[in-house]
Amino acid sequence: MIGTALNVAGILVGGVVGLVRRKPLSRVNESFFKVGLGVFTVFYGLRLTWMSLNGTLFQVSKQLLVAVLALMLGKTVGHLLRLQKVSNRLGRQAREHIGAIQPGTTGSLSAGFKTCAALFCAAPLGLVGAVQDGISDYYYPLVVKAVMDGLATMGFVLLFRWGVMLSALPVLVVQGSTTLLCAQFIRPFLESHSLVDSVNAVGGLLVFTVSLVILELKKIELADYLPSLVFAPLIAWMTR
Repeated sequence: MIGTALNVAGILVGGVVGLVRRKPLSRVNESFFKVGLGVFTVFYGLRLTWMSLNGTLFQVSKQLLVAVLALMLGKTVGHLLRLQKVSNRLGRQAREHIGAIQPGTTGSLSAGFKTCAALFCAAPLGLVGAVQDGISDYYYPLVVKAVMDGLATMGFVLLFRWGVMLSALPVLVVQGSTTLLCAQFIRPFLESHSLVDSVNAVGGLLVFTVSLVILELKKIELADYLPSLVFAPLIAWMTR
């Protein structure tokens, strides 16, 4: 649970820094963190996919094809389940809470907690990172999320005070439970059938797509692709 621990620490540190600093980041600093996070995400996303590819050229090509098929099927199922619409709805609710704050005042502690808990727990990167941490000890996606959540918390504490730091608790419960579930039950099954690489290949590509959103290069409905993590081992097993 290294990734989840770092994510929780990022929220707490971001909250403390925000309370002490009492002013938002400058545009220069925002751009610096955005570019840095984007580069970091590109590297560690593609690195995970690269490490999951092995064998001859034909085998590597087959593994990539499985990943692409998993992404296509996952996108279709995720769209039917309206996963991205649910994520967007949470984002709109957060903006409504922020918009309801009168100039020169601060929001309630409960509103800050609910807003940040919903945003941080429902982030697709959190689920992908927790799964990867559980099945392969690859916690770097959650490092990215830790920095993102920490920076967000720095801004939110100016609006909702220290209540936003309490959102670290549901993040610990949700992501930690997902990691432990994957480590205790799903990982042994995938390893016994040599299917871990198929999940890692898709997970790495999903992490890579986050960089496109961070750098504002392309708007991607990442939540709709989450079912791809289920289709990847299924297709890999069926095509043996």
